[in-house]
Amino acid sequence: MDIVTMARKAPSKARKFSLPPFLSNPFVLALAAVAAVFAVAMGVATLTGGRSGAGSAQQAPVQQAAVQPSASSPSPSVPAAKPDAPVPAQHTADGAEHVIPEKPAQAQAQAEARPPATTVAMLPPPVPPAQPPVQAPSGNAALWRKNALPTEVPAGKPIIAIVIDDMGLDRKRSARMAGLHGPLTLSWLPYARDLSAQSKAARANGHELMLHMPMEPSVKADPGPNALLVSLDKGEVVKRFRAALDSFDGYVGVNNHMGSRFTADRAALAPVLAELHRRGLLWLDSRTTPNSAGIGLAQELKMPWVGRDIFLDNQETVAAVKAQLVKTEQVAKRQGYAVAIGHPHDATIEALASWLPDVRKRGFVLVPVSAVVRTHHAGG
Repeated sequence: MDIVTMARKAPSKARKFSLPPFLSNPFVLALAAVAAVFAVAMGVATLTGGRSGAGSAQQAPVQQAAVQPSASSPSPSVPAAKPDAPVPAQHTADGAEHVIPEKPAQAQAQAEARPPATTVAMLPPPVPPAQPPVQAPSGNAALWRKNALPTEVPAGKPIIAIVIDDMGLDRKRSARMAGLHGPLTLSWLPYARDLSAQSKAARANGHELMLHMPMEPSVKADPGPNALLVSLDKGEVVKRFRAALDSFDGYVGVNNHMGSRFTADRAALAPVLAELHRRGLLWLDSRTTPNSAGIGLAQELKMPWVGRDIFLDNQETVAAVKAQLVKTEQVAKRQGYAVAIGHPHDATIEALASWLPDVRKRGFVLVPVSAVVRTHHAGG
């Protein structure tokens, strides 16, 4: 028989092969199938579990990196290594992580040096503390109280303060005004000549002193040298104001010369009142504009303040000034006090010379401006 014939007959012999009787049993075949499925499932679980463990080993060093001591820190003593020390991960250029087996000594040292894994919260950068509010001397320590003209205010009587601006430039008329019987409140321009001598002579004659600070008007007018302008930066405004404050001493506070534009600009005026408050001085708002931010700022700072009620000499005649003095008395009766502002004009000097001697007879008390602040708008 040739090889081809034998090959053809071989399969027929194979088909005659029969299984053992127990393998022909359907129950046994079912059990074998279940066992095979179970074995495959166990193998898959083993494979996936190993990969998960590797991922955990990679993640652990990432969490610990935020709390690892720096390389410059001294290494602590190294006891025996723990068998389950984490395996570090190394980053490659493409951002992937690869596990690098550790030598036993390295694993032992790092296992003890690392604290437990900690998640570090990323906090925002610290915010610088806010500037503390301006703190001025309070009570009797305030400079405006120390420089105030001593005055008794009878209870129940309306009080009137007469403030005279623009003092010091016209020395002849300034001296005549300072020679009137007071007390008046005389406000001096910081660029007047011999300012210290002029103001001291007026104080010796029984008058209270103020600084008359030049500020930018809203009309075309020259407020004088080194005036405060809204176009100046804060540093220059404060520099000019401090120079004016240092031009003489003994005054109780400041009021504005012109300033209808500057006082209406809250941002420009704020550092001026803050400096005034820091020195313990009062603010008299001349109210050259109804839009002045001065009183509102003074109230926020809780500093001493008062506002002008009447202008005496917009018309420079004796009759006009006297008519304004009558209005001043009416305001004082209505609200308990009045503040009137005038200037060292001939008409104003003459009108006041005839009005002052009889003011008390008409039921009013003439006081310096500090007395109005102390009894009605005290602060600081």
